[in-house]
Amino acid sequence: MGQAYSVTEINQYIKNMFIKDPYLNHIYVKGEVSNCKYHTSGHIYFTLKDTQGQLTCVMFAGQRRGLSFRMEEGQSVIVLGSISVYERDGKYQLYANQIVLDGLGALYERFEKLKKDLETEGLFDKTHKKSIPPYPRRVGIVTASTGAAIQDIVNISKRRNPYVQLILYPALVQGAGAGESIVRGIKALDKLGPDVIIIGRGGGSIEDLWAFNEEIVARAIYSCSTPIISAVGHETDVTIADYVADLRAPTPSAAAELAVNDYISLANLLQEYKRRIYKAAMHNVTYYQSKLRELKLRLFYASPTYQIKQKRQQLIDMEQRLTHHMDLKLKDARHRLELYITKLEGLSPLSKLKKGYAMVRDKDGMALQSIKSVNKDDLITVSLLDGEIVSRVEDIKEIESRMDRNH
Repeated sequence: MGQAYSVTEINQYIKNMFIKDPYLNHIYVKGEVSNCKYHTSGHIYFTLKDTQGQLTCVMFAGQRRGLSFRMEEGQSVIVLGSISVYERDGKYQLYANQIVLDGLGALYERFEKLKKDLETEGLFDKTHKKSIPPYPRRVGIVTASTGAAIQDIVNISKRRNPYVQLILYPALVQGAGAGESIVRGIKALDKLGPDVIIIGRGGGSIEDLWAFNEEIVARAIYSCSTPIISAVGHETDVTIADYVADLRAPTPSAAAELAVNDYISLANLLQEYKRRIYKAAMHNVTYYQSKLRELKLRLFYASPTYQIKQKRQQLIDMEQRLTHHMDLKLKDARHRLELYITKLEGLSPLSKLKKGYAMVRDKDGMALQSIKSVNKDDLITVSLLDGEIVSRVEDIKEIESRMDRNH
């Protein structure tokens, strides 16, 4: 038994096959409207049928803005859309993007053929598109002199920047000769040399907008040396002029927004730049003033006058410290000298002699410390404070020690 797939996997696989098919992703289908229902969500559910079959269709609410009529039972229509699988029910259906009455089918065929031919020639290439100047001074306008389009462009342009000059070429934008009139307007304004040109008109049916699908208009736009903004119909309306123009605007009002810079916003932006520049300049001035003061101070510290003054002060300080240390040394030395003098005085025989003591020496000049060192009749010398006495020993008496007396 082979591998079994789930229903969901099968439906997803079939849906991917539909998605990968380029013909089913962009296809025109003609048929009669049946079972048409307008849902409260805004979606339209209907069936297309002919004598031999039928096809389930849906147009979502987001696509309805391009529908210029109300669909009814029995109408013969041409639907542009893509065919895909609704996975939940396992059914394929047509997802409609545009719906027109059958009589308009020939126009759509012409539109698609011209679009394909011009695209092949390279008229739609982005490499040929010119940039829109950000701050135009003169704006050319090719549209009808009456109607909402020119009023919207003028009102929005004046509100955004009253200093921009608007140059209107009143052209036919509908009916016989409209294409030629638009071409003359493009060429006339191109010779005047405005910064940008707006071509367009308000919304309408495909027949009303057909002048902007003509080949002569497309080639005039492509050959124009001035950047062109195309603003034809409503947001969902797309013309050949939109593909060739340097920039497409969804509406004439949007074209004015894109072509004319907002003067107030620009003025506010310039004020903000001015404030930032002033702030940055003041910051730099403050910084360099501080740097200058620092360098000036460093130069002052490095100057010979300051260095001499500093060295002189250092010498004075060193002299004071040296004098202080010398005084301390002298004071300490004097103190120690006084101690030594006191000790010497305490050890000096003269100090003893001053107190009434005498120094006795034998005949050889040696100090006598005991009676055992002399004999009777020996000559001895008695040294006093003011002189010496030479005498002879008459008698020797031994003094009894204190210990002997105690015994």
